[in-house]
Amino acid sequence: MQLHPRHFGRNLRENIVSKLMKDVEGTRSGRHGFVVAITGIENVGKGLIRDGAGFVTFPVKYQCIVFRPFKGEILEAVVTKMGFFAEAGPVQIFVSNHLTPDDMEFQSGDLPNYTTSGGSVKKKIVK
Repeated sequence: MQLHPRHFGRNLRENIVSKLMKDVEGTRSGRHGFVVAITGIENVGKGLIRDGAGFVTFPVKYQCIVFRPFKGEILEAVVTKMGFFAEAGPVQIFVSNHLTPDDMEFQSGDLPNYTTSGGSVKKKIVK
């Protein structure tokens, strides 16, 4: 975590934690997923001065809640003539009907779905 010297003083640790929350919460990485919230600070190490910049880099070890969707995860979706719409945490997913197999057809009604020659792909309603 990089911090400008104007934030040094009695509240140094609080300033580091505040900047960490501001910079990290709501971000994403391919390895860990979406950082939802920082839940704890384990350790704030000694700072190292960056040459020529005046900023100080502090190593910070922290715990956080992350959201990472995985392959094969089942999501509730809204089925329309245009395709499938789903949300999973901060992720919004849309699969166009142009990407569905050629043998699938949209069937409107009380429970819209796509049907194939072998039967229908049903939408499960969870209450």
